[in-house]
Amino acid sequence: MTDQQRADFFASEGFPADTMPFVEALGATGTRFRRAYTPMPTCTPARSSLLTGRFPKASRVKQNWSPAESITFSKDLPGMLRDAGYSVNLAGKNHSYLEAGAFDFHGGPYSHTNGPADRANAQEQAFDQWLFDLDHHVADAPTPFPLENQLCYRIVSDAITCVDKNREKPFFLWLSLPEPHNPYQAPEPYYSMFSPEDMPERVGSPQSTIARGGHWQWLQTLFEEKRPGYDAEWRKYRAVYAGMLRMIDDQVARFVDHLKASGQFDNTILIFLSDHGDYAGDHGLQRKGAGLPECLVRVPLIIRGPGVQQDLNETDFVSLVDLFPTLCEALGRDIPFGVQGRSLWPMLTGERYPAAEFSSIYAELGIGSLPYVTDERPELHFPYEGKVIDELNSVTQSGNLKMVRKGRWKLLFDVMGHGELYDLEADPGELDNLFGQPQHAQTQMDMLQTLLAWSIRTEDSLPRAKYLPKVPEHGWYHA
Repeated sequence: MTDQQRADFFASEGFPADTMPFVEALGATGTRFRRAYTPMPTCTPARSSLLTGRFPKASRVKQNWSPAESITFSKDLPGMLRDAGYSVNLAGKNHSYLEAGAFDFHGGPYSHTNGPADRANAQEQAFDQWLFDLDHHVADAPTPFPLENQLCYRIVSDAITCVDKNREKPFFLWLSLPEPHNPYQAPEPYYSMFSPEDMPERVGSPQSTIARGGHWQWLQTLFEEKRPGYDAEWRKYRAVYAGMLRMIDDQVARFVDHLKASGQFDNTILIFLSDHGDYAGDHGLQRKGAGLPECLVRVPLIIRGPGVQQDLNETDFVSLVDLFPTLCEALGRDIPFGVQGRSLWPMLTGERYPAAEFSSIYAELGIGSLPYVTDERPELHFPYEGKVIDELNSVTQSGNLKMVRKGRWKLLFDVMGHGELYDLEADPGELDNLFGQPQHAQTQMDMLQTLLAWSIRTEDSLPRAKYLPKVPEHGWYHA
């Protein structure tokens, strides 16, 4: 798992820089999904949904804070794996409801600005301090520390140690890299590997974002007040982000090479994914925070291993919540009650599956209650007047926003009854809102019905009491 990696920064997606050649080659040996989505473009909710197979409205994890106090499920992925005789291990960033004691091997704690202090040598400690002092900026020069100090390198070293300790027992490893999440930095040769001038044009701008109003305008104003002129070097930002992806690619290759050398590669299911995306300059923004644009909600997803067919799946809509039930069926275990995801295992292994089940997908954003408006400044986790930017704040996360994707279309609807409809083939940047236009009335109605069906489907079925529910096989409602 990478953190904050959008799905379209690959050469095979038309991106002009070859950011991840090894991962792309790995994907060609298994199934790669071009329409994979996060259930919420926020770290902890997305990770909690992956681990429980439940959308945020059901898991009750809708923000990054205090997930263990609110989460609900009957059995999660680690619990299922232990029942199946697997050790459960983590190397890297956690940022979920799980505590360190939930893992047999725990190589952390890692964050975006430091690794475990008790295991860091003097140079790693100096790098961690440098990373912290960068304050989530875009570095204006190559990182003055060697690759071996980078968090991704240290985490892969932990992962290699974990693999070597699990030669005699089936193991699950969550190899969780903090990059390419901000702060945006890399040592040479990665920092200069891709030229800012070669970066593709973006969609949207600060001006179009301000014109959207609401949370979009509020977030752009926040960035401008705390980082005056931040948007001037958006091409450089993209180039450094792309360089970080190549740095990650080399570390994935290093880990896979060790799996091969240890004789475990051919007997291991490998999944490559990210929790959510990054604006990366689109809409004149960095990081994440407002809305559910494709650059935030569409994520890379590759699955390869024993029994998995080679396939480039460009039609089926899938979600991170589908991974837990998929692994249940891969291991021959029952899908726990309350799981809302759908098993992809029949799809991965070449069996028949209903196309209607995967013809659309749903995602959400928001902590509920009323949305704050543009001129309101509630108390933030990081004070508005300080220099630290908290893009996931009380304003951008207020209210509720729901999204559905189907075919070429995308519809969003919020708690105040405001709708958005986009034709992504004609308007991939989601700049031309077609909602309410008479010529698209039938499409709008179809998309609203699809969203309503998903909203009803994702109502929580827990807790289970005396009545006997009819549980869908494979998690499929359209069988």
